[in-house]
Amino acid sequence: MPYLTYQEYSDFGFSDLEESEFDKLVKRASDAVDSVTRSFYKFNNINEDVEWRREQFKKAVAAQVEYFHETGATTSYGMNEPTHVTIGRTSMTAGSNKNAQAKPQNSFICSEVYLYLKDTGLLYKGIGVL
Repeated sequence: MPYLTYQEYSDFGFSDLEESEFDKLVKRASDAVDSVTRSFYKFNNINEDVEWRREQFKKAVAAQVEYFHETGATTSYGMNEPTHVTIGRTSMTAGSNKNAQAKPQNSFICSEVYLYLKDTGLLYKGIGVL
C-alpha cells in the first residue's frame, strides 16, 4: 500500500503530474524508500508515529515519485545511461560529475530522499538493543 496520496503530493508542492501517472509511480517510490528505511513502516503504523517524522517520510516518497517521473525510469536498469555512444562518424560522451558529494548513495534513490530522512532516525542501520 502506498504511503502517499495524490492530494498530499500536490500539497507538498511537487511537480504537476496527472493523477494516473502518480498512481503508477507511487507504489514503486514507496518500495524504493522502504529499501532505505529498512521497511520501518511495514512493521510500524505510520499513522501512530509523530507527525514531523511521518511528514518527512511522505516528502521522501514524493521526491522519489518526482525523480522517477523526471528520469522516465523506475528500475536501476532503466536509470543506467550509456557514457559513450557512437553512430557512424558521430560520437557523444556524457560529461562527468566531479562533485561526488552531490551524487546520491544509490543512483536508483534520489538525493532528496536522504535529505528528507536524515534527521528522522529512519536511516539508522545499527542493531537495536532490547
